[in-house]
Amino acid sequence: MRTLKDLDPRGKRVLVRVDYNVPLKEGVVQDETRILESLPTLRHLLEGGASLVLLSHLGRPKGPDPKYSLAPVAEALRRHLPSARFVPHAPGSEEAFREVQGLTPGEVVLLENVRFEPGEEKNDPDLSARYARLGEAFVLDAFGSAHRAHASVVGVARLLPAYAGFLMEKEVRALSRLLENPERPYAVVLGGAKVSDKIGVIESLLPRIDRLLVGGAMAFTFLKALGKEVGGSLVEEDRLDLARSLLRRAEELGVEVHLPEDVVAAERIEAGVPTRVFPAGAIPSPYMGLDIGPRTREAFAAALRGVRTAFWNGPMGVFEVPPFDEGTLSVGRALAALEGAFTVVGGGDSVAAVNRLGLKDRFSHVSTGGGASLEFLEKGTLPGVEVLK
Repeated sequence: MRTLKDLDPRGKRVLVRVDYNVPLKEGVVQDETRILESLPTLRHLLEGGASLVLLSHLGRPKGPDPKYSLAPVAEALRRHLPSARFVPHAPGSEEAFREVQGLTPGEVVLLENVRFEPGEEKNDPDLSARYARLGEAFVLDAFGSAHRAHASVVGVARLLPAYAGFLMEKEVRALSRLLENPERPYAVVLGGAKVSDKIGVIESLLPRIDRLLVGGAMAFTFLKALGKEVGGSLVEEDRLDLARSLLRRAEELGVEVHLPEDVVAAERIEAGVPTRVFPAGAIPSPYMGLDIGPRTREAFAAALRGVRTAFWNGPMGVFEVPPFDEGTLSVGRALAALEGAFTVVGGGDSVAAVNRLGLKDRFSHVSTGGGASLEFLEKGTLPGVEVLK
């Protein structure tokens, strides 16, 4: 990829696609991680004599919607970059174009949500051309959006000299290490609700890894495929054959598959609800498994000891409803305790667990893109990576 070392920003107006899709509550940013991750790129460009025009999406609005305005994000950004200001115009509009015309080196503007533009997600060539008028060079630093072939990611990159920002470069370098000659033994921990969301990444990684640990609701599809009794637990009935074929493939490749031995179960998903611990293959109805149990937590920690490379994506239970967050937190602790290993975590709940534990610095890399990291590991590239080559 072309990177910032290939760009002389002096005197240029640089268009930067950032990922400011951050959580908001009552108009206040709740987690600034993505803003903070963009700052090294922005400061490098400003110190190099550029003015900056920032593009981002927020949420999934169906057209202009004040609830998804980037105004509160601009306020949070200003705490770190006092020169930043918000321009409340759709980024492809004439008004936005006029606003950025007179920018001088050191100035930063954040334009309104790109998804207010009807052509954004269709990668509309006319909209891409209107974006391209906003700058003389384009920097893609939104790894979390790099798997989307949208106008502000791929379309504009084809029309301007385009470069990877520091975050983009860091993500691609870290994830590539999981694909290219990873140090063994290599373990992958996958959780979340659906096997169908992870098929591609499992198929891609199985030939490269030594151990696969499966938690979350997706584990019940595997358990049921093995003929186990899972009660009212979430199962993808149409994926049972697929689960069996993935287990067969793992066996052929000599990959150890670790499924839950026991689960914390309840009759409904609710904080404070009475819970029971059952063997994972003998859950009586109407109970449903909502987290990995204490024996499984110990077994997973034991399976992770001594690994040299590890990737984790997805929670082990219903992370957002205590006490069903304990399994996810236990996996976070086990991975953080690995000495000298290359450890990567990606995906919202997994990253949230690491942050809640205060252990982010104990991981080699914490990815800002859950879906993007999975797609990169599945395909070895992304639309936003290809366009920078």
